[in-house]
Amino acid sequence: MLHVNIHKQLAHYEMAIQFKMGAEILVLVGPSGSGKTTILNSIAGLVHPDSGLIVSNTHTFFDTDQKPLPARERQIGYLFQDYALFPHMTVEKNIWYGVKKKNRKDSQKMIVELLQVLGIEHLLHKYPHQVSGGEKQRVGLARALAARPSVLLLDEPLSALDRETRKQCQDELLRLHEMWKIPFIIVTHDLDEAERLGDRIIYLEQGQITDEQRKRQLISTY
Repeated sequence: MLHVNIHKQLAHYEMAIQFKMGAEILVLVGPSGSGKTTILNSIAGLVHPDSGLIVSNTHTFFDTDQKPLPARERQIGYLFQDYALFPHMTVEKNIWYGVKKKNRKDSQKMIVELLQVLGIEHLLHKYPHQVSGGEKQRVGLARALAARPSVLLLDEPLSALDRETRKQCQDELLRLHEMWKIPFIIVTHDLDEAERLGDRIIYLEQGQITDEQRKRQLISTY
């Protein structure tokens, strides 16, 4: 269970967001600047709210009256829009980067299965500049999941892909979620994608969850 209740003053508005989720896919949809990425970054510990509470299972990530839990201790998988692969490392080294040395032996079987599901076993000795956009996305997913996260955050992970590759990667995300059974939070501007992937969709505008009337207006702007 992930519980998020955050308040943060941003440049042009004050964000006030509250939601709870279990092992489901939650999709955040809204115009640019509506606060979607700020929510992901707050959960990951890359930015801190002004006040509120973020709890994952029994682990408190953020509480107004406590020191925030460092990002490296939150057990979060994060797939950025540009995938953020290390260009000087092979695909294999990128995937293993976040796995702690003491866990490497136990993770071997899981990562082999992950490579098979994503179909990237043949890429292990290549470098990021030698693989396609869709392949980079799969490598980024493998790296994010290899560390066995309790929550997976995905910030517009499919936006740079062509239509067919995007559909294939949507299928892979659904399959991976079925395997991992952890909370997935996905940011997208694509309403069709949101409806296809999401067990639940949250529509945002200026740091607020919209009501039904504003939701319909927001949809009509896409």
